[in-house]
Amino acid sequence: MEATEKRYLELLAQSFPTTEAAAAEIINLSAILNLPKGTEFFCSDIHGESEAFSHILRNGSGSIRLKVDEAFGDSLSEAAKRELATLIYYPREKAKLILADVDDERAWYATVVPRLVAVCKRAARKYTASRVRRALPAEFAYIIEELMDEDNHGVDKEAYYAGIIDAAVRTGRGIALIEALGRLIQRLAISQLHIIGDIYDRGPNPDVIMETLRAQHNVDIQWGNHDIVWMGAALGQRGCIAHVVRNCARYGNLSILEDAYGINILPLASFALDAYRDDPCVGFALKGNPDLPPSELTMNVKIQKAMAIIQFKVEAALIDEYPEFGLESRKLLDKIDYEAGTVVVDGITYPLTDTVFPTVDPANPFALTPAEEEVMCRLEAAFTGCEKLQRHMHFFLEAGSLYKICNGNLMFHACVPLNADGSLKEVNVFGTPYKGRALYDVMERYVRAAFYSHDADERRRGCGLLWYLWLGEGSPLFAKSKMATFELYLIADKAARKEVKNPFYTLIDDEQVIAGIFRDFGMDPETSHIVCGHVPVKVKDGEDPVKCGGRVFMIDGGFSKAYQPTTGIAGYTLINNSYGFILAAHEPLKSAAAAVKEELDIHSSRRVVERVPHRTRVADTDDGADIRRRVAELERLLQAYQDGEVAEPGVR
Repeated sequence: MEATEKRYLELLAQSFPTTEAAAAEIINLSAILNLPKGTEFFCSDIHGESEAFSHILRNGSGSIRLKVDEAFGDSLSEAAKRELATLIYYPREKAKLILADVDDERAWYATVVPRLVAVCKRAARKYTASRVRRALPAEFAYIIEELMDEDNHGVDKEAYYAGIIDAAVRTGRGIALIEALGRLIQRLAISQLHIIGDIYDRGPNPDVIMETLRAQHNVDIQWGNHDIVWMGAALGQRGCIAHVVRNCARYGNLSILEDAYGINILPLASFALDAYRDDPCVGFALKGNPDLPPSELTMNVKIQKAMAIIQFKVEAALIDEYPEFGLESRKLLDKIDYEAGTVVVDGITYPLTDTVFPTVDPANPFALTPAEEEVMCRLEAAFTGCEKLQRHMHFFLEAGSLYKICNGNLMFHACVPLNADGSLKEVNVFGTPYKGRALYDVMERYVRAAFYSHDADERRRGCGLLWYLWLGEGSPLFAKSKMATFELYLIADKAARKEVKNPFYTLIDDEQVIAGIFRDFGMDPETSHIVCGHVPVKVKDGEDPVKCGGRVFMIDGGFSKAYQPTTGIAGYTLINNSYGFILAAHEPLKSAAAAVKEELDIHSSRRVVERVPHRTRVADTDDGADIRRRVAELERLLQAYQDGEVAEPGVR
């Protein structure tokens, strides 16, 4: 035996100090390999819609209701099963509503707790007892474990189980027990949660979603372009800050800044209302018709325009600072003829829809006024100094990445940049060309450097790249020819506003092109899948989210209310269980309150998009490969014990 191997086995022996301990672990791990694989959930482009996202997590995209049906069949009425399902989704809220109309509380608990336990048992069937035990809430771990051990047939412990429930009610912990059982069922329904980017922007509560994700037991996030721009803003990157604030105003969601993150926008509001007081702000109407009082609506419109002009100015400075990004053509304030009211874009002269620019000096159009500079300095301090925002952005770094490969699934938010012929597009990153997986890897390295590097120039480059990832043509998160913010606000001609998608989207059904992407990422083209979002799938127009013969799943189905008229639905969830892939298309949720009171569920149409010929076991997953390696190591340790090559620390 080589010295390195012996040293490793001696270290392993500290955890398994006897032959019996090593053998027991081999038996345990070998048994786990034969269990069905856990259920993976994939969600994309949530865009701040916390209520809809929370409900889908709570109901497991309809899978929990299926568990209720499996557990009770026809033994419960449809109304009773609907009430039980709602109690699982919103245990505390629903229990309070029911108990307000119940005459005999103890009788109700005596009925409903065993029903919840029955659903728990159904949800726990594919897991080991030790894994279920780890999932149990600490306060009720012993109680729930005892209740789940009941066989429903014997009478020897009938009074014992009834006594457990009665004592919980008598001590005032009845609702807490209901909540613990509901949360356990929710947790068992989802083994792993994958978020394919864009938690932020458009919707009102991205912070609530972040807190929900932080409480999840097994979650990963592939950053979207709307996430990355918030990461840049948290570091004080001016281009990112300008977008974030402008976009919040555009959707009437300034409360995200003020209420969720405590960012004081009063100085900005005062500046905007003064500088643009006589400006009708043509072209700066809010998106989605937010229900705001007239004064607040006016403030949002003026802030939106004020931040748009500031954005064009600070972006020009960034374009000069990072010439390698190739964004010179996006400097447009100097292309305006302020007397004629026209602008030249890509060699074509267009009339402007808005010619009121009180803060722009035609002789020096990219210079911030002293008041604009003060606004930006205050915003920088507010973003970088917000503890809650920093906590959420660091969670992105802990749980997230630009891409992830898991169980044969390649997950990224938008695309792998391609040329028109389907070859991988080279992108210049600070003087060096990269493409495909190498491009993703180097860009992620710079993202992390922006937060963690001790080198000031590395941090500066990282911050610049965060901004480029938001809007650069070569960004795998943006995937378009240009960010036409200027044109959308100031030019009516739709041709000028056109943002041409990367060829990835026109070639997405080309099997050879997709196979080339898989090979570049070291994956098998015959068995692998891509899961991505970013571009809303126009379901109402007949577009299918399943591309390339089932090799690609595009799952941006319109969680964002602003995009539901485009998609015709209210979001997708892709579910990968031991039987294959299921795509759930969701209809809009009326509200969480209505879901509790009226027992309304999100109606989801479920479609099997791939069925495996044999049920997938843990052995067939990435975790299974790790377990097999662990078993091989333990078998080598066991052999070393038996041959006397390594002494058993537990035997004296």
